[in-house]
Amino acid sequence: MSKGILTKREREVFELLIINYTTKEIANKLNISEKTVRNHISNVMQKLDVKGRSSAVVELLKLNEISL
Repeated sequence: MSKGILTKREREVFELLIINYTTKEIANKLNISEKTVRNHISNVMQKLDVKGRSSAVVELLKLNEISL
């Protein structure tokens, strides 16, 4: 999978996830619903073919899609 697989919003969600924001906090910060946050997370997990948020984070780090 090549660099650039995430949308801008998906990247924003995961950048907040890795600094320990909750779904609710991410929703509030980005002015979107919690369901939308969960949808972004699900979409990324599907793109990466992984189960779970932590696995998605690991893969995104490996792909240099996000950084710590």
